Amino acid sequence: MAPAPNRFHQEISRNLEFLLMKYLEEHPVGVLYHAPFDVYLTETDVFQPDVLIVLNERRHILTDAGAEGCPDFIVEILSPKTRRLDLENKMRTYARQGVEELWIVDPDSLQLLVYQFSKDVSNPVGKFQAGDVLTSPLFPGFHPNLSTVFGTRERKHF
Repeated sequence: MAPAPNRFHQEISRNLEFLLMKYLEEHPVGVLYHAPFDVYLTETDVFQPDVLIVLNERRHILTDAGAEGCPDFIVEILSPKTRRLDLENKMRTYARQGVEELWIVDPDSLQLLVYQFSKDVSNPVGKFQAGDVLTSPLFPGFHPNLSTVFGTRERKHF
């Protein structure tokens, strides 16, 4: 069994999920799920993103087992044990299968990279640091300060 993500990873996930849920309450454009939640992209590619949103137009992909098809929006929070998988295999698969927007959150550098594969399959279209205001074309009016995602606590205990 793989170890659970560390506490800082969990705090980032919770903070981001809270902000996105708050947005979705005011703008009900889709539904949010978080790990563990199976996403079946192909017969051999089944992933559990940290956070995902399926927009209303694609809700038909949701089943009792999870999502059988590609979510519109995915967040992967890097951790030492999954970093390579997230940045290589998962990212390639997400691009190939049609994820509209992928956020890669790096707790070490306090950075969030935004990928929109319809614009560029290899390079992020946005780079945000703690203190920057986060935006997304998928979520008009969503503009939290990224420091809210990372929190203000010192990280030396993680």
